[in-house]
Formats: sequence, structure tokens, C-alpha cells
Amino acid sequence: MYISKFSKQFSQLAARALGSQLKAPLTSAPRTSCAYLPRNHDFFPLQHGAFFSTTAANASEEGNEEKQKISVTFVDKDGEEQNIKVPLGTSMLEAAHENDIELEGACEGSLACSTCHVIVMDMEYYNKLEEPTDEENDMLDLAFGLTETSRLGCQVIAKPELDGIRLAIPAASRNMAVDGYKPKPH
Repeated sequence: MYISKFSKQFSQLAARALGSQLKAPLTSAPRTSCAYLPRNHDFFPLQHGAFFSTTAANASEEGNEEKQKISVTFVDKDGEEQNIKVPLGTSMLEAAHENDIELEGACEGSLACSTCHVIVMDMEYYNKLEEPTDEENDMLDLAFGLTETSRLGCQVIAKPELDGIRLAIPAASRNMAVDGYKPKPH
């Protein structure tokens, strides 16, 4: 695969920047910077991912009485509902895990499985979500019980306009690492 000279130089520069950050002495002061580092995701073209310290977010909230939260209802396979409060910026997968809701998330939100598949129960809320990426659509194609309002819980991020969203958890999930998935030859 051909990698442009610019991409290679950029990757080297980013690696040096990360290396210098890792060698810096650790302090208890909150970090407020945000570094953008390249990711190589299964040999896709160069993408950029943001890495930042949550201590900056926590430090800025110390003046606030409570972090802003939205109301989210998870509906399990038996129809039982659990209403929780989810901090803005938190994925539904993280929120489920923090509230002991059974939503697997085998790949820990790295878009490498479909085990955090959820179904948005109201089209109005589904339309408020950002369009799924190609990577998310590829994983959704492998999900059990796929619907037209299916999303991966790791990709649904709490924001104010999603206050009141209802998410159904399918009766089963497919973990390709366990279920023995083998891709079809092209």
C-alpha cells in the first residue's frame, strides 16, 4: 500500500509528540490540552482521533453543582425498563456498564464487533443522531435482530437533544470472536 510522504512525515511527527508527552513528569495539575493523533485502523486511510484527559473536564466542572445529564431508558429483552441519567458526552455503552445494564460491548467500543447493538425505539430520536460511519454500518450488518433504527451503543453519545431517548436491547448478540465468524471471500 502506498503511503504519501506527507502522511509518513505526519505520522512520525505525531509519534515524536506523543513520545515527548509520555516522558514529561507526572503532576497532579489538571491537563487542559487536547492532542490529535493519527490512528491506523486496519489499513484504512489515515484518520485522526482525539485523545484528551478527563481531568480537564472534571476540573472545569468543579464549579458546577452537577454535570449535565440526560434521561435515557433502556428496555431489556423481557420488556423491563430501566431509566438512568447519563452525563453529556458519555456513550450509551459506557452508561449501560456504569448502571449494570446487560449490554456486552466485547470490543470495548473500538468498532470491532456488534455486541453493543441497540435499537432506537423512536424515529424522532434516531433522526437526531449523526449518520453512522461506514465502519459502524459494517458492524451493524453482523448484528442480531437488525432494524432500520439499529445503532451501536458505543457510537450513540449523550447530547441534550437526546434527552428522553429509549433504547431496546435485542434478545441476543453475535460475538464474532466467539461465534466463529469467517468472512466470505470476494
